[in-house]
Amino acid sequence: MWGHPSVRQPPRRRSRRATLLMIVESETWMNIRRFRVLHAAGATYAEIARECGVDWRTVRKYLAQDAPSVPPLAPTRVGTQTQVIAPYVEQIEMMLRADITLRGTVIHERLVAEHGFTGSYQRVKVFLADARPRLAAELADHDENQLSGLHRRFEVVPGAQAQVDWGDEGDVLAHVGIANVYSFHMTLSHSRDPFTCFTSSMDMATFWDCHRRAFAHFGGVPGAIVYDRTKTVIRRHVAPRVVVPLHPEAAAFAEHYGFVIDVLAAYRPTGKGRVERQVLIVREHVVAGRVFNSLAELDAAYAVWLPIRRAQVHRTHAQVIAVRAEVDRAALRPLPAQPYLVADRHLRRVGKDCLVSFEGSLYSVPARAIRAGLRVQVAVHRDTDPAGAGDTIVIHTLTEAGSRWLASHPRAGLKGSWVIDETHWNGLPDGHTRAVSTDHDPATGSRPRPDAASEPEPLAALLRRRGADIDIAVRPLATYDQLTAPSTGTGTGTGSQGGIGAGVEEVAS
Repeated sequence: MWGHPSVRQPPRRRSRRATLLMIVESETWMNIRRFRVLHAAGATYAEIARECGVDWRTVRKYLAQDAPSVPPLAPTRVGTQTQVIAPYVEQIEMMLRADITLRGTVIHERLVAEHGFTGSYQRVKVFLADARPRLAAELADHDENQLSGLHRRFEVVPGAQAQVDWGDEGDVLAHVGIANVYSFHMTLSHSRDPFTCFTSSMDMATFWDCHRRAFAHFGGVPGAIVYDRTKTVIRRHVAPRVVVPLHPEAAAFAEHYGFVIDVLAAYRPTGKGRVERQVLIVREHVVAGRVFNSLAELDAAYAVWLPIRRAQVHRTHAQVIAVRAEVDRAALRPLPAQPYLVADRHLRRVGKDCLVSFEGSLYSVPARAIRAGLRVQVAVHRDTDPAGAGDTIVIHTLTEAGSRWLASHPRAGLKGSWVIDETHWNGLPDGHTRAVSTDHDPATGSRPRPDAASEPEPLAALLRRRGADIDIAVRPLATYDQLTAPSTGTGTGTGSQGGIGAGVEEVAS
């Protein structure tokens, strides 16, 4: 009867031990503590327990003289259950010791692929929140360089230095067919006087052309320029504390304008913080929240905003940027008499069709001067005149004796274009000797091509074929009536047949 679910079960009485070990809630504890004055006045534990709805032993416990003055806390459950991540702790710590900055998503990916981990990324994330600071402190204790993470703050004299960096502005011009837009930034280190222009490419020719525009904007050349280890400045990446090999074009450009190239150490972004901050400022104040239809509109928007920026007081040197820039610009080196001809050089092979592929377009070279598969050098010469027709593609051969010019073409403005000089194909078969004819001379085997002016009509040409050039006699219809008329003679059938035969012979004649 008592086991039936519809019958109310009698309340189970807790054992004395379970009652003593039970942790009361904070509100219940505070309610019990409110009766301390009544208990001191003579109220019993049982009376207070009835008012609070707890056991009298609980009241005695929390109203005792040595009872804690804070709410009781349940014992922690940390370590009471086996963690899913526990078998993989050693592998995770090995990864973090190799690279303390390794992302949690990468660690989870490697655990799943290499160690058969079946847990979620959240398990790894929770473990890393505790393990990463602990291992970072451990690595710092054993690091020989105790100054890791710190850097020296420096200031420069006017005209001594500028910093250069790129900014990726994304697809702000995708709606007009320009997939990517980049911003080039140069900042004078002494005054923080900025220069910015927008491009659709970061190739070498564009990179150094932006330098020329920046020098023209500032009215001079700084003594040194700070760069990242970008491929347009260095020839290849090297290990730390190894001399960095400069790109030949970068060295030539710096020699022409008279500045020193200062390449930062790897993973040292604090070395050019002035220009990196400028990248963010331009993005927020010029690009964000606006719609542009061309690179020229982006440059124009920056030109409108630039006086606002130069009129501000910089937080670091506490001077108006434009005022401090006067001294900075006055100390710059003068521009050379002639601008440097920026050229971006690439190696390509000539195809059997005498065409060279570059940037998705094809450029012709003289057939008499090359062979199929010849390796040539393609140089992009940046136009130095703003009113010029554009960049030029120059193609040279590469030999031990030196290079030899092959061809020059205007740079294709659209990918997939064919830039062809018809004279480059002189001497190659063009198909002008191919011909067909219906006439044939058995003696010579020749098939002369008929003159287009005297070429007959299709039906006449069909009749001129061999076997169809038979003369057809034209006679009145009365002749055929005579042949088919019945014979009136008295001779035998042979005679009539002879008459028909005679008529046929007459027709045939």
